[in-house]
Amino acid sequence: MAELTKASTSRTVQTKSGKVHYQEAGEGYPLILMHGSGAGATGWVNFSNNIGALAEHFHVYAVDCQGWGDSDTVTFEESDHVQMHIDFMDELGIEKAALVGNSMGGVTAIRMAVVHPDRVSHLITMGSGSTRAPKLFSPGDGPTEGLKVLQLCYREPSLENMKLLCEIMMFDPGDRVDALALERYESANARPDHLANFLDALKKGGGPIRKWFTAEDLMAIKTPTLLFHGRDDRVVPYEHSLLLLAHIPDSRLVLFNRCGHWAMIEHPAEFNRMVVDFIANN
Repeated sequence: MAELTKASTSRTVQTKSGKVHYQEAGEGYPLILMHGSGAGATGWVNFSNNIGALAEHFHVYAVDCQGWGDSDTVTFEESDHVQMHIDFMDELGIEKAALVGNSMGGVTAIRMAVVHPDRVSHLITMGSGSTRAPKLFSPGDGPTEGLKVLQLCYREPSLENMKLLCEIMMFDPGDRVDALALERYESANARPDHLANFLDALKKGGGPIRKWFTAEDLMAIKTPTLLFHGRDDRVVPYEHSLLLLAHIPDSRLVLFNRCGHWAMIEHPAEFNRMVVDFIANN
């Protein structure tokens, strides 16, 4: 397969929910990648280390959620990530797909499995939030360290703050941090309308996710589920995936040591291999 680039895989489609931008590569069974929250996040920014490897086995779609990247912006009241992805699938003729969601994308994928179980064949999450249950191991005084920096980057989307965000998102960003920070900085500042809508949602007591799920919803999921989490996640503590594991009947959890919130970036080869194996054998 020829080397994939952001430009060569870039696509746009008009759906009932509005314009959706996405990256597309590969052939075969459909696999939809759902990025996390944060200023500058996009399908390419979050999954550029995974699209090529996964496209050797699947027809991969890395979607920019509305309110991020080159997709339409939405207000907090208009935001419905699940319906956006269903409209995206309908427009492209995708009847059923495997879903891979990071953080906010993981919550969206879980809710899709709850609300539209007939459209989801496999459920894979990384660093996802869970039910709003009492916290066991993580601080109980509001947003985590990582979420506080994430919100700072919306208020002040400077290159310095983006670098701080990348350092908190990863256990050991190493020499990748400058490139990652620059990519998010450029993406965030290209769409000030996205930044403004996110901040407006925070003022209204909301956030990137308007619709969640209950513990009872999780227990009713029949979709085979693979959960990834970093032991050193400073954004969404790994207890959330423990709660998901306890509630979703057909689930298993991979807990990475020396890994923060971005398992797919910090451990791409292992992550890609396990995703391929899980979908092929379930």
